[in-house]
Amino acid sequence: MTAHPGMFADIHAVLFDLDGTLIDSAPDLGAAADKMRVDRGLPPLPLLDYRSMAGAGARGMIGVALGLTPEHADFPALREEFFTNYEQCLTQRTYAFEGVPELLDNLTAQGLPWGVVTNKSARFTDPLTRAMPLFMSARTVVSGDTTAHAKPHPEPLLEAARQLGVEPARCLYVGDDERDIVAGLAAGMGTVAATYGYLGEKADPSRWGAHATINFPGALLQLLAKT
Repeated sequence: MTAHPGMFADIHAVLFDLDGTLIDSAPDLGAAADKMRVDRGLPPLPLLDYRSMAGAGARGMIGVALGLTPEHADFPALREEFFTNYEQCLTQRTYAFEGVPELLDNLTAQGLPWGVVTNKSARFTDPLTRAMPLFMSARTVVSGDTTAHAKPHPEPLLEAARQLGVEPARCLYVGDDERDIVAGLAAGMGTVAATYGYLGEKADPSRWGAHATINFPGALLQLLAKT
C-alpha cells in the first residue's frame, strides 16, 4: 500500500516494538554475547558483527558469538549464561534512537496513548523500561511472556489493545521485523515497518505487507496527521 500523509488519522493508539524500533539495545546485547567469547579465551568481535542479529535475541547473539544454533546440546545453558550477562548490563549502552523521544512526546501531547509490545521477556523488559525515563509515559508494556503466545502471533497485540481499552482496528503497530508486521496484520491493526532498526542484509520490508514504511521515527507523525 502506498503511504500518504494522514493515512492513519483515525488511529486512537500507537503500539511499538521495543528493540530496533524505539531503542538501540544492540551494544548491550552484543557486549553480553561477546563476554561469552572473552570468557572462553576467544578474541572479541566488533559490534557491527552483532548488530544485524540484535532482533533475534539469544539465538542470534549466541550464533554470532560462538557459531552455535538452538539445536546444539549446550544451547540451553549458553542461553542462560547470555541472559545473566545481559541482566548485568541492560542499560549501560542502550539508548533511544534519534527522534524517538520527540515522537513519543508528540504522541503524548496529542493525547494519543502509546505502548510497547515486545518479544523480550518480562525478566528484561520490566527493569529496562523502569530504568529509562523514555517509558514514563507508556500506557502499556506487553512482554514476550505476558500472554501464552509471542509475535508473530497476534495475541500480545490484542492484549495491549485490551489494556488500553482501544479497538484493535483503531491501533497502529510499528516494528522493524517481519514478525511485527505479521502480528499486526493478524490483529487487524494498521502496520508500519521501521527501516532504521536492525534490518539484516537479507531483509526486504517491501515484501512484509505493511501498510506503510518509515525511514526515521519522526516520519510517523506525518502518517498520523489529521488532514
